[in-house]
Amino acid sequence: MAAQYIAEIESGFNDASRLAARGVTVGYGARTVIDDLDVAIPPGVITTVIGPNGCGKSTLLRTLSRLLKPTRGTVVLDGDDIVKLKTRDVAKKLGLLPQAPVAPEGLTVSDLVARGRHPHQSWLRQWSSDDAAVVERALAMTGVSDLADRPVDSLSGGQRQRVWISMTLAQGTDLLLLDEPTTYLDLAHAVDVLDLVDDLHESGCTVVMVLHDLNLATRYSDNLIVMREGAILAQGHPRDVITAELLHEAFGLRAMVIDDPVGDRPLIVPIGRTNVQLDRMPIKLQK
Repeated sequence: MAAQYIAEIESGFNDASRLAARGVTVGYGARTVIDDLDVAIPPGVITTVIGPNGCGKSTLLRTLSRLLKPTRGTVVLDGDDIVKLKTRDVAKKLGLLPQAPVAPEGLTVSDLVARGRHPHQSWLRQWSSDDAAVVERALAMTGVSDLADRPVDSLSGGQRQRVWISMTLAQGTDLLLLDEPTTYLDLAHAVDVLDLVDDLHESGCTVVMVLHDLNLATRYSDNLIVMREGAILAQGHPRDVITAELLHEAFGLRAMVIDDPVGDRPLIVPIGRTNVQLDRMPIKLQK
């Protein structure tokens, strides 16, 4: 049963969690994607949501960020129902990087990052030297200060992702939601972006992201949420959660789970039909 794989599901809701979903049901039109889901995001760590295509990963992230309104249940941000908060107030607390964002043609890096300060602007509070300092700091933290005058559409994929993350940092929030931040990136650039995410975590940010690459998810996460068919199958540290049995249950994937030779996390070795010597496998695999 799926329950046997749940290593660390929240019982109740952690008072320290800034962001949580309580009995959330959400979907698109008449189609329900997530039904009666509970989850609390632990503060100060990197949480990654994984699961097969169509299981509700991005829907969960969009619901946590208030882009989708639940038909039942609530999302709580800093103790308040997120639906009842003003958009500007949510943006001051939570930064979201959606899948494959696109900047207007010709927009420079510095102008894009400066847009992260819009939630802090009003008729009474216009652009100030404080805003400029926040933008400069966000550019520096993401290593793109030297690109400030370049058009965003002239950058490589990895550079663009750094710039978009810089914009979310310019919002002044330490709670970041990243929907597939490595989409369309080659492995080297994906690792570079995730190293940046880890740097932000080390500086005090709480990060929630969706990833498809399971080994990158285990390497860079402190907390995994494994989803299947709109429900949470397992949650906890990668060492506690990732097993061959769970991978078969969640993804229908035959795999071996071994110790990462360069880290302290599990390493997933997928097993297909090609170039595999099953007689050398030390364990019996799921069919």
